[in-house]
Amino acid sequence: MAKLFGTDGIRGLANDDLTPELAFQLGRAAGYIFKQDSERTSVVIGRDTRLSGPMLEGALAAGFCSAGIDVYQAGVIPTPAVAYLARTLGTKAGAVISASHNPAPDNGIKFFNAQGFKLADELEERIENLIAAGVEKLPRATGSDLGQIISFVEAEDLYIKYLKSIVKTDLQGMKIVLDCANGAAYHVAPRILQELGAQVISLFDMPDGLNINHNCGSTHPEELQKAVLRFGAHLGLAHDGDADRLIVVDEQGQLVNGDQILVICGLYFQEKQRLQDKIVVTVMSNLGLKQAFEKAKVKVYETKVGDRFVLEKMQETQAVLGGEQSGHIIFLEDSTTGDGVLTALKLLEVLKETGQPLSALASQMKVLPQVLVNVRVKDKTGWDENPQILSAIEEGEKLLTDTGRVLVRPSGTEPLIRVMAEGEDEEQLKEIVGQIAHVIQGELG
Repeated sequence: MAKLFGTDGIRGLANDDLTPELAFQLGRAAGYIFKQDSERTSVVIGRDTRLSGPMLEGALAAGFCSAGIDVYQAGVIPTPAVAYLARTLGTKAGAVISASHNPAPDNGIKFFNAQGFKLADELEERIENLIAAGVEKLPRATGSDLGQIISFVEAEDLYIKYLKSIVKTDLQGMKIVLDCANGAAYHVAPRILQELGAQVISLFDMPDGLNINHNCGSTHPEELQKAVLRFGAHLGLAHDGDADRLIVVDEQGQLVNGDQILVICGLYFQEKQRLQDKIVVTVMSNLGLKQAFEKAKVKVYETKVGDRFVLEKMQETQAVLGGEQSGHIIFLEDSTTGDGVLTALKLLEVLKETGQPLSALASQMKVLPQVLVNVRVKDKTGWDENPQILSAIEEGEKLLTDTGRVLVRPSGTEPLIRVMAEGEDEEQLKEIVGQIAHVIQGELG
């Protein structure tokens, strides 16, 4: 059987790669494991707004109930809300049905443990092995031992109450444009900003099951940039489909990415002696981020791309802040995973406390040009042993000498090879990336 779990759960085309039959098997297998050390236990399930969400939710919940696990259905809610609920409600685990920033036909399933962290690789492997062996062999609950499905209507209120207990900033006088990506934050995000006093202009907040991430959200912020200028807002906030990441637009309509958010919040924390002189980022982070933190005497730890790896390094180094250029930011003292709504509140707190516009805060980091191309391939395996690809990468590195770098890596969730070059000359970077991408396409496309 092919490996099910990737770096961020199981993901694929709904009802094709990710079928309701597979969702049921996941519930049966995971439920069997979760119940082994307790007589009666429960899980909480949340989802985003995709058309396939209720179908997969029903199948997953049925699998859990068949294993004797009670299911709390939180409905449409951000991924980090499920992580929070899993660690505070006394449930055995949390499950999220979402494909994050992927297009609407895709979907995914991932689990959080009782502490709100993603499942360990060993536990995912145990689930896979049980499915491969056949879940029909697992014991079935009957009679009063069957799990029951419970509508958990207060989930959103609990999550918002928690966020407001962390960030008590008064947002009176702030005009914010919000891009909800027609996703999981379409109700939560505008509600909490309004309750904190902000004037909110909410965009892409009418999900129909098919428009999630469609020309909107953190991966397509163009309309948000226009709206910030049109409404004369202080800033714009863009979530992705499951609201675990955030991309921002300053008052001048310029993008502020995850690296810049890390610098803004990190330097503020360092000034307040809350950063502990360390931060965790990925190999994709801009060299300008490292320069900004080095100047502030903050040690920068690098890890592979993926919030799972960022979190592991944060726990290893006891860092309180870490994240990715894509907008996954982890405030480990407050959350066990990336949380776009929490990140927005933390950023707004800095704006209010300093009284500076976002453009000024973002200027603390000099952004070096980066050129990124995604090459769609038939098979990602073996790319790093292909002589032609390795030669093209080496030639690019020679051209940049010590003034920049080349980074080539496979996507953890899609059939893509990502090619990035960074340096002083953007035109040169485009040529280098284009040549490497051409070779990869020829060899693997």
